[in-house]
Amino acid sequence: MEIFGIPLQAFLGQLMLGLVNGAFYALLSLGLAVIFGLLGVVNFAHGALYMLGAFAAWMMLDKLGINYWFALLLAPLTVGLLGIVIERLFLRRLYQLDPLYGMLLTFGLTLIAEGVFRELYGVSGQNYDVPELLSGATNLGFMVLPNYRAWVVLVSLAVCLGTWYLIERTRLGAYLRAGTENAKLVQAFGINVPLMVMLTYGAGAALAALAGVLAAPIIQVNPLMGSNLIIVVFAVVVIGGMGSILGSILTGLGLGVIEGLTRVFYPEASNIVVFVIMVIVLMIRPAGLFGKEA
Repeated sequence: MEIFGIPLQAFLGQLMLGLVNGAFYALLSLGLAVIFGLLGVVNFAHGALYMLGAFAAWMMLDKLGINYWFALLLAPLTVGLLGIVIERLFLRRLYQLDPLYGMLLTFGLTLIAEGVFRELYGVSGQNYDVPELLSGATNLGFMVLPNYRAWVVLVSLAVCLGTWYLIERTRLGAYLRAGTENAKLVQAFGINVPLMVMLTYGAGAALAALAGVLAAPIIQVNPLMGSNLIIVVFAVVVIGGMGSILGSILTGLGLGVIEGLTRVFYPEASNIVVFVIMVIVLMIRPAGLFGKEA
């Protein structure tokens, strides 16, 4: 059976690859949207935090013998703590300034992190094996589905939807949103707004690190893996709407699928299709598909 002259199995394989990429886009853009939407910081260090999550998982296995399942928890916690340190020492001093200062600071931190890891490990990349429980593939009849890629999609969707629910549908999320709108009023009710802000940045960093751990068995762990992805993720956030959590999730998944299908029908355009869509969206709706007009 063929679809537009392409074998069904090849078509579905590219569709699955696009969905996996979309899961990474959604998870990374979610962290960016949380940090920008609640803190107003354009976090250019997000790609570096993604890379640090992958390296943390690899080093835990290589140096300490900690397997994938524990790294899936410990690596995001470690990078999340690093994010808290970054917010506490650097970003907290910039909240009253133009957002450009925060972007430049996080960009500088990215260059430092990439430079240090490139000096230590080079750029050739480190292998991280797929955990034995998720190795192999499942024959669905119409295609063979790699178990690990299916796991990545399921985990990403669960984390994305859980984060959206926490921020948009719970009392804690209401406190977070209120604290960023009017910090003095919320503090008058006895809520520690600076602590919430610090933990929010740490949570955004942990989301980036989680994406890095999930990516480690699929791509080689290397210092440039974040910089190769972060520009696309920023485009996803802009298309979905800066600060829109639901927009980041839906746009990330959708653009991943569109990118995968573009590889089937017009491979030469697969590297630019996201940016073409971004230009079109900005021309029609500058706030993004799910963003709020100023």
